[in-house]
Amino acid sequence: MKLRIAAILAALLLVCLASYGWQRQRPDDPSDRPDVRLPNGKHQNDEILRAEHQKNLEDAAELIKQSEDLKAELEKNEAFVLSLGAIKKTEEIEKLAKRVRSRLKRY
Repeated sequence: MKLRIAAILAALLLVCLASYGWQRQRPDDPSDRPDVRLPNGKHQNDEILRAEHQKNLEDAAELIKQSEDLKAELEKNEAFVLSLGAIKKTEEIEKLAKRVRSRLKRY
């Protein structure tokens, strides 16, 4: 049970990171986005992508931390006992993964 949950969490993290890599390789269609420049001369879309990339990296680090915490909690529990804290951590991990996935799907 513990290994299955840890494997699912690891697979979820890999899917998020793989989809991010796929998204970065996809060619941009210039007709989709207007060429808006910021006062400093940079493209607005480039700055948005940089900020979202940074948020994705932070969220991926948080996903890893929460997954490790969940794994440690599962290891300290007995085989037939599942705490409410573990369930809440899985929900937090899922929310974080969905947030990253939604950011990746935007662009």
